[in-house]
Amino acid sequence: MSSNSVVTYEKRNQVAYLTLNRPDALNALSLEVLTRLSGLLEEIRKDDAIRAVIITGAGSKAFSAGADIKYLSQSTPMKVREFSQLAVTVTNQIENLGKVVVAALNGYTFGGGLEIAEACMIRVTVRSGRLGHPEVSIGAVAGFGGTTRLARLVGRGRAAEMLLRGRNVTADEALQIGLVQFVVDDDRLMAETEAIVDDILAKSPSAVQLTWEALHRGLNMTLEESALLGADFFGLVASTEDFRIGTQAFVNKARKNGRSNTTSASVSGSEL
Repeated sequence: MSSNSVVTYEKRNQVAYLTLNRPDALNALSLEVLTRLSGLLEEIRKDDAIRAVIITGAGSKAFSAGADIKYLSQSTPMKVREFSQLAVTVTNQIENLGKVVVAALNGYTFGGGLEIAEACMIRVTVRSGRLGHPEVSIGAVAGFGGTTRLARLVGRGRAAEMLLRGRNVTADEALQIGLVQFVVDDDRLMAETEAIVDDILAKSPSAVQLTWEALHRGLNMTLEESALLGADFFGLVASTEDFRIGTQAFVNKARKNGRSNTTSASVSGSEL
């Protein structure tokens, strides 16, 4: 791992750590950052030994303050369009990686930085963090996928209010509206994020992957189509060893506890 890279990459066990590494620029997303991030994501996608990715930022101030405004201000409209298209490629790579991806937001998470986070499965932020889409304040648009993903996370009305006003929210408000799933003490960010990842990785890899795919793809379908996709995936996981072991273990435990007539897994987690 080179600390001189604009995005550092470290692999520990089954988890890849990607760190946006421009702390002096509040980890702003430059062309170089996006290009390297795209390359690393493709490398991770092909690595079967990696089951999860944690994306965070260097330093204690920001996950990412957004796109590199200096670069954009000096670029032609076509260059800006190409830059945005690359960013959309990166967010799509994150969303369709086929692995668990969690954003550990270590401070300010604005604009393009928030759009990177919105593409992740789960977002964890520090208590001191602030999040938002201030693009309209500089005459811009949330062009890395934010106009689409934010509404899916927090609802159309709330997304409209945030995007049109360019308003930032506190960590607590972000939790309240569903923009993030966890708010943690600043010094506990990585420990808490790793605990969440470990919890997911303890589950069946096939079940986790197909659950995310059903959720993600289902949002682009009708209710009936989405439900049928879930049914198809339920049948698909039934062919896995994890399903056989898991269902048999449940039946054996039910018999041991005197619940031999139990036919459903709809019991509390403590009973499983």
